[in-house]
Amino acid sequence: MDKYPSREEIGKILKSSKVIAVVGLSSDPSKTSFMVSEAMQKAGYKIVPVNPTVDTVLGEKSYASLLEIPFKVDIVNVFRRPEHLLPVAEEFIKIDCDVFFAQLGIENDEAYDLLKQHGKTVIMNRCIKVEHALTK
Repeated sequence: MDKYPSREEIGKILKSSKVIAVVGLSSDPSKTSFMVSEAMQKAGYKIVPVNPTVDTVLGEKSYASLLEIPFKVDIVNVFRRPEHLLPVAEEFIKIDCDVFFAQLGIENDEAYDLLKQHGKTVIMNRCIKVEHALTK
């Protein structure tokens, strides 16, 4: 049995969500994080960049950390290497958000365990853009 939600469950999460914070969102249009976030923005989601090195991405104000976002987000989508997932997860559990989504190729067991201990929904090693396209 897969430890992550099924495609059907992911579809329900995406349908009920409106705001996606993207940790590691690059302002470089050639980067995957930019392309995926742009597609999700065009699909109607509000994208909230989380990147301390840029002021804005995709026309949205960027925040240095999840803790700085002054409103509720529905999903945190992470574009960071696996070794950086645990610090992101530690920050994530301090905000009002239930869904932690790590992009395709990104998994970390320590981060997974911490998030599950706090009752969070965890999706790793999946592309949010692909899941959205498959669950329309």
